[in-house]
Amino acid sequence: MDAIPICPESYKLGFIGAGKMAESIATGVVKSGVLPPQRICTAVHTNPNRRIAFESFGVAVHSNNSAVVEASDVVVFSVKPQVVQDVVLQLKPMLSQKKLLVSVVAGVKLKDLQEWAGHSRFIRVVPNTPSAVGEAATVMTLGGAATEDDGDLIYKLFQSVGKIWRADEKLFDAITAVSGSGPAYIFLAIEALADGGVAAGLPRELALGLASQTVLGAASMVVKSGKHPGQLKDDVASPGGTTIAGVHELEKGGFRGILMNAVVAAAKRSRELS
Repeated sequence: MDAIPICPESYKLGFIGAGKMAESIATGVVKSGVLPPQRICTAVHTNPNRRIAFESFGVAVHSNNSAVVEASDVVVFSVKPQVVQDVVLQLKPMLSQKKLLVSVVAGVKLKDLQEWAGHSRFIRVVPNTPSAVGEAATVMTLGGAATEDDGDLIYKLFQSVGKIWRADEKLFDAITAVSGSGPAYIFLAIEALADGGVAAGLPRELALGLASQTVLGAASMVVKSGKHPGQLKDDVASPGGTTIAGVHELEKGGFRGILMNAVVAAAKRSRELS
């Protein structure tokens, strides 16, 4: 059976899994106006707080996954990696080719998802936790039977929670190491900057505020200026000044090499897990 085109103006979206990632995506989709909440649903089995979270912005909450699949044209699997196979296999009789299937499950490959579902109208998406504040770095790749129209629809959906790129699935382990794990590296850097401020005499609240805003501002300069980050660093580091003294200490500690090693280690672990 050929894939039936999904109408961008009327399709319904369902989430299998009602965790924080699903909530972040659904919130972004609603806030951006991509979809009204009346066209989104999920299922909550046990945790009443999850039901309250989704119902608070108008999303319908069902008591079982089958009801979500039945009500949806686009089905997003947002469950833990260790249970996704069981969940997909349980729903397989309902996962016809007319349903566009999407996975945001970390480390689970398209070939496995397609085998479990019984067809390849599947799109794999790797978002990250800044989806919660509309600043995600997301990458997607299309399965064998997913059309370009399917890809455009999902691109627009995830664009509502940040920026999105398309890439070959063979790059996903490295992508996970940079954008999936990357926020944790930056959180550590912010914490360390703030601790340094406190060590230099700043009140904790002021130090943390300055560190957080500085990281945000620096990232915005890279994105908006079009300059290489090395050039932006040079622009700040005047001869014999405070910045170059600090950069010298970072270089003595192997700062850049440590970050590079962290990415390589995370990519290796991602390959092992998948």
